[in-house]
Amino acid sequence: MIKKLFKRVFRKPARSKTTGACRVIPFEQHGVGRDGISYGAGKVTDGLQAAGYSAFVVGGAVRDMLLKRHPKDFDIATNATPEEVRRVFRRSRIIGRRFRLVHVMFGEETVEVSTFRRMIEAEDAQTDEHGRLLRDNEFGDQEQDAARRDFTANALFYDPATQEIFDYHDGYADIRANTLRMIGDPAVRYREDPVRMLRAVRLSAKLGMKLDAATAAPIAGMKELLSNVPQARLLDEMLKLLLSGHAVECIKKLRAMHLHHGLLPMLDVILEQPLGEKFVMLALQNTDRRIREEKPVSPAFLFAALLWHEVLSTWKQRQEAGVRPIPALHEAMDEVLNRQREQLAIPHRYDAVMKEMWLMQPRFEQRGGQRPIRLLALPRFRAAYDFLLLRCESGEADAQLGLWWDEFQDASDERRAEMLLPDSGGTAKKRRRRRKKPAGQADGAAVQAELPID
Repeated sequence: MIKKLFKRVFRKPARSKTTGACRVIPFEQHGVGRDGISYGAGKVTDGLQAAGYSAFVVGGAVRDMLLKRHPKDFDIATNATPEEVRRVFRRSRIIGRRFRLVHVMFGEETVEVSTFRRMIEAEDAQTDEHGRLLRDNEFGDQEQDAARRDFTANALFYDPATQEIFDYHDGYADIRANTLRMIGDPAVRYREDPVRMLRAVRLSAKLGMKLDAATAAPIAGMKELLSNVPQARLLDEMLKLLLSGHAVECIKKLRAMHLHHGLLPMLDVILEQPLGEKFVMLALQNTDRRIREEKPVSPAFLFAALLWHEVLSTWKQRQEAGVRPIPALHEAMDEVLNRQREQLAIPHRYDAVMKEMWLMQPRFEQRGGQRPIRLLALPRFRAAYDFLLLRCESGEADAQLGLWWDEFQDASDERRAEMLLPDSGGTAKKRRRRRKKPAGQADGAAVQAELPID
């Protein structure tokens, strides 16, 4: 314990061996102080440096601080192996298979620590027939770690002890010039990992940075490589894009680059439904606004919005084929989800939430008796109501319906009683006539329509 204390007090800042290619930018020039990093990031860098290792805040956190943005999280890069990091911090765990990382916990904050990795030489790289890297996880030094990162703006290392930034690829100058530039030959880097094309679009839109001409040029000719990327990984990257807070701008950039028509199924869903495009774009605008206001957003809500008009179209076809409305809606939901899962790899865990929101839409039309009261009590009411408002705003549903529910949910019991519409006599007579049918001929669809969706 005493030895650790002396190391902490009298240590010299630990640095990796650097070359003449590295530019060290002092605090007086960049102005990013140690107080800009999180408590956990400071504890991790201090702890590793006290133990004799190098440790830096890296990647997007440094970039965001230079852009006067608040980083979402703080990642640390070090020359310590995962096992060595684990020995320094008791409350930590090693995760991952392909990329072994360490998560260090400080209360609610989790700091991700990675060991410097090196670029794999072309002759040693394991790739598929298209040149996509299949394995890239060998430890290296700080300079090599910088070279294997994607963009110059993401290849900066910040040392909280000295408040210096280590820059191997002129990332600091590119940030000042508001330019997003690929490290190395863009065509080679896109071939190694085609998802970098999507990251280039997402980051340029999110950060308001212009894509370097050489970085943007190969995308049009290499976009077919995206068809070789696993659908689950494409879905993950598309979700990052759609939940970036700048989804509308990202979609415009992707459309300009023609990155759909089978290459990105989720983009096809957004752009190739003439009746629903306005609705989907309103949903994306709403999502962007909520993220900027730091409000929670739900991927399930977004998926439900993207697929809603496919459900509507299939629902209409089922009813025209003679299926009663509620069973037809159930069949339409299942068909659309099964069909899109083959393309979008939508996780099953979102199915129940999406179906609940869809099933509640026709129930908003029922404003008589106790149906509105029962609807208010459902757990997903608020999400379904927000969905209804999007339908009203797009012109698909009557705007008065949204106004009625806006007032009804906050009204007093007396006002609610006044607002409820009376059940029509014709409906009651039909219900009585159905009850007179023999049990074997009961209309199950009509009964199901009356049941609450809990």
